[in-house]
Amino acid sequence: MEQPHVHEIVRAFTSQAASFNASAVANAAELLETLVHRANAGRGERWFDAACGPGVVSRRLAACAGSVHGIDATGAMIEIARSEAADARLDNLTFEVGDATATALPTASFDGAVTRFSIHHIPVPSRLIDELARVVRPGGTIVILDHVADSEADARSWAQEVERLRDPSHWACLSDSQLRALGHNAGLSLVQEQCFSFELDFDDWLHRGTDSEAARELVELSLAIRTQRSECFYVSSGPTGRVLRLHMWLSVWRR
Repeated sequence: MEQPHVHEIVRAFTSQAASFNASAVANAAELLETLVHRANAGRGERWFDAACGPGVVSRRLAACAGSVHGIDATGAMIEIARSEAADARLDNLTFEVGDATATALPTASFDGAVTRFSIHHIPVPSRLIDELARVVRPGGTIVILDHVADSEADARSWAQEVERLRDPSHWACLSDSQLRALGHNAGLSLVQEQCFSFELDFDDWLHRGTDSEAARELVELSLAIRTQRSECFYVSSGPTGRVLRLHMWLSVWRR
């Protein structure tokens, strides 16, 4: 049975598949290298990439791990992931279309798992973290990277409105304390965490998320009338155009 909101995710990311695969944010070296370094995957290890998208993380992780298996709900994403892996001659990568919150993967069948930029798209995201805890063996590693919400309610509500106008598949960003609670409630032990600001081109972000001119106009209006600065989501002018700054949270957990 299709889970609520999945159709919206598939619709949005079918149209975004190629552009996201080529985007600066998906391929940002600082994010990829930090994530892979924290994963510390071994040559003989089997890793799972949950909500893998076009396989950008999977391809980078495959250079370190024994094998990587990715699952994503969007068929267009999986098609790109398979094509890119074949072009790169990476024979230790496999992908399938499916629900990363409820896989048919055997329990404790992976040495580690990673998920990037997925939690804010998932209603009741504890489902994803619980599934990662299930498929990773005891003693294994789980790495989570996502952007986070402000602790202040008004700023959090405003940012969520902008995000949903730009991309209705966006569900809700969580604060770092809420994300931390998801891991603890799944029985995981926090090994380390890192918070940092990340910049991306605002206009690329906005146009990649929606082709609706009306939605873009509402985003611009919301930005124009906002007088207070959000801690975790804000737009400023840079030398080459507008810059969106997001607050990222990277965590490493032990199963």
